[in-house]
This record gives sequence, C-alpha cells and structure tokens, in this order.
Amino acid sequence: MTSTLSRMRSWLFAPGDSEKKMAKAADSPADIVLLDLEDSVMPEGKPAARAQVSAFLTSRSDRQRIWVRINPMQSGEIEKDLAAIMATAPGGVMLPKAEGREDVEALDAILSEHEAQHGIAQGSTLVAALVTETAAAMFTTGSYCGAPRLAAMTWGAEDLGAAIGARIQHRPDGQYMPVFELARTLCLLGAAAAGVAPIETIMPDFRDLEGLAARARMVRSQGFRGMLAIHPDQIATINAAFTPGEEEIAHARRVIAAFSVNPGQGAARLDGSMVDIPHLKLAKALLADAGLDE
Repeated sequence: MTSTLSRMRSWLFAPGDSEKKMAKAADSPADIVLLDLEDSVMPEGKPAARAQVSAFLTSRSDRQRIWVRINPMQSGEIEKDLAAIMATAPGGVMLPKAEGREDVEALDAILSEHEAQHGIAQGSTLVAALVTETAAAMFTTGSYCGAPRLAAMTWGAEDLGAAIGARIQHRPDGQYMPVFELARTLCLLGAAAAGVAPIETIMPDFRDLEGLAARARMVRSQGFRGMLAIHPDQIATINAAFTPGEEEIAHARRVIAAFSVNPGQGAARLDGSMVDIPHLKLAKALLADAGLDE
C-alpha cells in the first residue's frame, strides 16, 4: 500500500522508559515520534516501559504522529507490547529486524485482532519495517510488495554490524563501508518496489549538524523521503533537507506546465532541453511531498 501520511521527513526516537525524553520528543517538530520499547530499554525494564508508553500515549491528543517501536517478531515480546499500547490507538508501529513480507503479514494479523478488540478502524495502524538488521533480512528486502499496512521501510547499521561481526562501519572519510552501503541501497530499492517511503537511518553524532545536513541532502537526492533521528536538535536540519525549496517547486511546476500545453505527448521542450515522462513523474512527486497541488 502507499502511505497515507502527508509528511514523514523526520522520525525521532525516544526511549519508552523515560517520560521526560518522550515528552521532549513529542513536543519537537518531528513529523513522527517513535517511542522505543526495543533496543533502548533493558529486558528487565520492558514491563515498566510498556506502562509508561501506554500512559504517555493516553495523555496526548496527537497520537496519529506518535508511533511505537515494538520488539521483533522473534523476541516473544511482541504480544505483550501490543497488549499494552493498542488501546491507546498509536498512529503506527515500527517493526525491527523484519526478515520479509511474512513478518509484516504476521504483524498485520495481530494488529487486526487488537483493532477489533478496541474499536479501532481496521488497517488504520500503519507499519514501518526495519529491513536490514540481520544477515537474513538483507536477502528479503525485495519481498515487501503488497505487505499490508506498510507505509515505510528503513535500515540500520548497528544491529547489522553486530550480526555479521563488523567492527568498523565507516571509511576514514565518514562514508559507510561497502556492506552498509549495500544495506542502504537494498532498503531504497525494496521500498521503491513496494511503493512505500524509504527512510534513511540515524546519524549517531547528533552534534554534527553540518554533516547531518549534507547526508540528508545526499540521500534525498537518491530517493529517500525522510530520516531517523536520535535527538531533537537534529529535527530542524532533517526537516529542512527533506522540504523542497522554492526553486525546486518552481521547476516542477514548469515541467508540469510544459506537458499540459502538449497533451498526449511523451516529451516536451523546457529551457532548450527535452523533458520526458520520468521528469513529469518526479515533478508531480515533488509537489506531493511538499503538500502542494499541481
């Protein structure tokens, strides 16, 4: 399915066992807030964190933009997570360590039961999948086409590094080592094939806003629609990088206008060059991302 979310530029994590950090994240300008029940919460702290997340969601009127990262399908914790949070109707859940469409289908079945139990519209709880966190997951990134509820796919380097025993993630120039670049590429291609939003992974150094801006602009130029964040200070930079500028919008409108005066043609002339149907599709997608009419 194609996501019904109008904007998904910034996805901000907050640990589910810290009310202060959850509040700070939710009060930020992040498009989506991710309350975390997985990696940021120790096993012995998960029951208390579930209760805190449930109470926090109940207190908010903007729950559509507040999602929960639950534990993996293989963890044995997912039923406990959903039993604790679904009565509050979060906007969605993030599924970590997903290993293919079957995991999303299994999650869909569980979510459907909880939606029916709590009078929530069927299918309204969206899903984002973390699709490269295990070695096996790397081979299934192209399998998500038609996965129910799926709105976005993202990737992660830390868990993948641990899974394969990689001690170094980055080259000396700061770029990812080849296996992690492969994970990023497979996420992007898998999301495009599934018709959902590809979301870039986190940048751990939240103080390097200049580097964050450069990386966000780079991945957006390749097709990513947003980026994960770990600190509220990163949100303004991410939002700016993934928001089309005035020049981009003006050019997109001119591309569309060039085709409108030549209806039925597969190409049009613009500024002395030829533009074709792929240019038209990109122009329309850009305006959609900006929330603008053609």
